[in-house]
Amino acid sequence: MEMPAVITASGLTKRYGSLEVVKGIDFTVTSGQCFGLLGPNGAGKSTTMRMIMGLSDASGGTLNVFGEPVKTMSRATKARIGLVPQETNLDPDITVLENLEAFGRYFALPKAVIAERVPKLLDFMQLTDKQKSPVNALSGGMKRRLIVARALIADPEMVILDEPTTGLDPQARVLIWKQLLDLKKQGRTLLLTTHYMDEAQRLCDQIVVIDDGRILDQGTPQELIDRHVKGHVFEVQKPHLAASPPDRWDHEDIGDSVLYFVHEAPEFIADLPDEAAYMHRQANLEDVFLRLTGRRLREN
Repeated sequence: MEMPAVITASGLTKRYGSLEVVKGIDFTVTSGQCFGLLGPNGAGKSTTMRMIMGLSDASGGTLNVFGEPVKTMSRATKARIGLVPQETNLDPDITVLENLEAFGRYFALPKAVIAERVPKLLDFMQLTDKQKSPVNALSGGMKRRLIVARALIADPEMVILDEPTTGLDPQARVLIWKQLLDLKKQGRTLLLTTHYMDEAQRLCDQIVVIDDGRILDQGTPQELIDRHVKGHVFEVQKPHLAASPPDRWDHEDIGDSVLYFVHEAPEFIADLPDEAAYMHRQANLEDVFLRLTGRRLREN
């Protein structure tokens, strides 16, 4: 059964004066999936996210959330969306518990509903034993978990996650991943931006890669890997493959070595000279991202 669309964008553009930063992109986010919007700094993904959240008006095209144009989205529809911002913007002057209660009042939730939901959210994000602690006493991972809990206070159908695990240690990241997967199992729709490709590969059902305001490709993580980097990656130190022509294999020169992307690892290994030094690993989404967007450092 085809799932209903939660977000639909068609010909979506955004201009600042003569500068066009989003250039006619199209995508659909369906209910219950985790949808990843990936791109390097300055690619246009943050601008796209701001338009989805209603913080910036589109210059052209159409953008609907839950079937309503974002520009005229009602307060009731906005309440169906939870937001995990990139910045940590908790109130530092009150406790963990009070942060959740205050946000519940922001959504005009009845006191009884707040009293019921807050303990469940604290338990869900493993913060029950910190509920009386001031925010400034929390670790970075605890603060991010509290922000996720806060985003869920109104029981949203869709949660927008803007780099939810940036700066966290591996243990905190894995815990948040587990809770996000649980949210997906509950049927919630997740819209994710992240610079961690392993995070996107683990969580996302569909991914759009955007750069220079345009969509470069879209698909499941495995579809993108199969399409752009095959199944295996060999990093061969130069000089390399003296017995074979360079164009025999799909490859990318990265300076001191060459990356080869192959489907059949044994056949490629048989083609290597005996003295060749190489590393072999499974292809992943980071390989896809770098092939599509390049290796040039982006400063903003």
